[in-house]
Amino acid sequence: QVQLVESGGGSVQAGGSLRLSCVASGYTYSSGCMGWFRQAPGKSREGVAAICDGGRSTYYADSVKGRFTISQENTVYLQMNSLKPDDTAMYYCAYGSRAEGPRWNWTTYYSYWGRGTQVTVSS
Repeated sequence: QVQLVESGGGSVQAGGSLRLSCVASGYTYSSGCMGWFRQAPGKSREGVAAICDGGRSTYYADSVKGRFTISQENTVYLQMNSLKPDDTAMYYCAYGSRAEGPRWNWTTYYSYWGRGTQVTVSS
């Protein structure tokens, strides 16, 4: 059984930083993507970043490029710098064996999801 557990969320002021972590168990990551998604109240879930092809490729939403960095050791990290109030959301880690390239942010391609960690950025 694949399990994903996120941690690292919290409350920060605009301009601050947080690092999210996702610990995965129950599978061997050798294909597909590990992704970070977020969902704010009243909005649909959106892709933030993904690391694919065993770590060889990374993808980012335009809104976070230059501010967020996804990386993977055994744990998948999302380093978030220069945070803005618009980054406030519940952040989810997910794994999708069919996610790749242009489909990196298609939620339907991700089969396993964590429960999320809340990020709140105040102005």
